[in-house]
Formats: sequence, structure tokens, C-alpha cells
Amino acid sequence: MSAMSEPASSVAEEMAEFRRDAPVRVAELASLAELEDAVPSLTGKRSPLAGWKRALAGLAPDERRAVGLVLNEVANEVDALVALRRADLAATERRERVALDRLDLTEVLDGPLPGHLHLVTQVREELEDVFVGMGYEVADGPEAETEWYNFTALNMPRDHAARSNQDSFYLATGDHESHLLRTQTSPVQIRLLERGVLPLYAVAPGRVYRRDTSDARHLPVFHQIEGIAVDRGVTFGDLAGTIETFVAAIFGSGISSRLRPAYFPFTEPSAEFEITCTICRGEGCRTCGQTGWIELGGCGMVHPAVLESTGVDSETWTGFAFGFGIDRLAMMRHEVEDIRSLIENDVRFLTQF
Repeated sequence: MSAMSEPASSVAEEMAEFRRDAPVRVAELASLAELEDAVPSLTGKRSPLAGWKRALAGLAPDERRAVGLVLNEVANEVDALVALRRADLAATERRERVALDRLDLTEVLDGPLPGHLHLVTQVREELEDVFVGMGYEVADGPEAETEWYNFTALNMPRDHAARSNQDSFYLATGDHESHLLRTQTSPVQIRLLERGVLPLYAVAPGRVYRRDTSDARHLPVFHQIEGIAVDRGVTFGDLAGTIETFVAAIFGSGISSRLRPAYFPFTEPSAEFEITCTICRGEGCRTCGQTGWIELGGCGMVHPAVLESTGVDSETWTGFAFGFGIDRLAMMRHEVEDIRSLIENDVRFLTQF
């Protein structure tokens, strides 16, 4: 409109109409997002209020004073309406969020339900059975380890990233030698080699700890199984055959495995082994990062420095080692899309296995 040339009576009529319509317009806004989108047209630069303010300059002094008083009243009323509606909508959305997050602690399941082993424990025991059938022993070790067993004996240099506080959970023991929650079950392999009883074929399942951020494939506390075979004449081909054997035993013939070159301080040569994603069958999905493959773990020939650190003659004995996450294997075995489901204690999920 050309407000500059309109008489004061016309501006007053428009303000009166705006004053009547504003409560209806504000009340029709159903969400905070809608309210914020509408504010510019109600009280902002695009609103009639802004136009009328500019129009005041074209009025006579007496008219400007009278219209200005009414304009301030209307602006204050609309501001109050918007503030009140914003508070109401915020309270409504807050109640809706609380309702969605509400836990019904009075819910009673039909029962009594029979207890059973957790999915991860079931898979761990299956893996143990597979490797025992292949002639391996099942070994265990402490979850709180020294740096020597967890890093140094595994040929990991002092400046290796895994040894930093950002990646490992160190313990305030007051001892001269640093202790930490083990980041892998490889220390069990070192303890087995220290026995000096060869040949050695063993697996070490257990809980491990790393400073990982939880997501669909990672947890800061998870489970691993690591294996080691040390004998005369052991080759990389024996390693590949062992991996293929356990993949076939756990997943069946429909799932493929592959080895990809990698680097680990404790093995040389080293590889990562992957299996076909059981969620998408190789098509690509969120769980596998759209690659069609899921990495289960690392493997390789035991580094001579690791053997020598435990008193084993690396000229006489050779070996291979491998390790992978039991939780991630359980995901693939039972087509679980998010590893966090394993620790949420949702009875609806747990009773499926």
C-alpha cells in the first residue's frame, strides 16, 4: 500500500482489523517451527506494523501522535500473543517428548520367563566349540594388564597411538609400572608363550576396553576372541585356511570371507579379514557402510620380535595370530543392524535369541 498518502482514518481501520485477526492467526499456529516462520509477518520487517510505522512520517503531527499510540498498543498486544503462544507450544512439545521417552515401570510380562544365556555369550561358546574341535585350547587372562603385556611384548612402540590416554583406559594403581584395562586379549597369548610349552594352539575370548564412541558398529566395552598357533613350519596359508574353516562353521557356505593387506605391529605380514555383510548380502547398507563387507578383525604371521620377547626361538618356531570382535560377529550371525542393541537390555530383543 502507499501508506504515506493514506489518511489517518484509513491506517486506523487497517490497524483495528489487524488487531482483531492477530489472535486468530497466532492461535492457528500448531508448532514452534510454524510460529517462528510466521513471526516476520506478524511483528517483523515484513509485517503491517512495520509499514504503518513508516507511514507515520506522512501524517500531520496531531494525527501522528494519535495513530502512534494505537500502533504501540497493537504491537505490544501482538508481541504478548506471540510470547504466550510460544510458551504454550514449547510446553506441549516438551510433554510430547517426555511421553515418548517414558518407561512404564509397572509393565508386567507374562511369565515367569525362563532365563537363558545372552546372545554374545551364546556366540562365544559356539566359537569356543568350533576352535576346540580344531584342536585349540581355550585360555583366559586378567582384564587389568600392565603396559608390558598389553603393548611392549606385542612389539608396539612407546609412541604408538593406542598407548595414549585418548585410546586406552589407564588405572591409577600407584605402581611404578602403568596398568590399564586391556585393549585386546592378545596379552593372554603372551602369557601362553611365556610358559614355553610348544607347539601352541589356543584361543583367548574375553571382554576388552577402548575409548570408542558408541555407534552402529562400535562400543567402548566389547568382547574379542583372539587365537594363536605356533609350531614348526606354520605358514600364511594355514592362517587363511583356519579363517575360512571357522567362517564356514559359524555362517555357513553362503557367506564369503576375504583378506586385505594391513599393518599391525605384532604380525608380519598382516591382513584384515572381512565377511559378506549378512544384513544386505553384499548390496550395501548402513551397517556395512555401503561396502557390502564387514570387517571382523585382523590377522597375520606372528612377528619374530613377539616370539623373541617371550623367549621363543623365531628361527625354529613360526606362527600366526588372529583376533575379532564377538559382538560384531553376533550382529552378522543374527542380522542385528545396531551393536548397541546388545547392551540395551530390551526384553523384546533379548527373548528372540
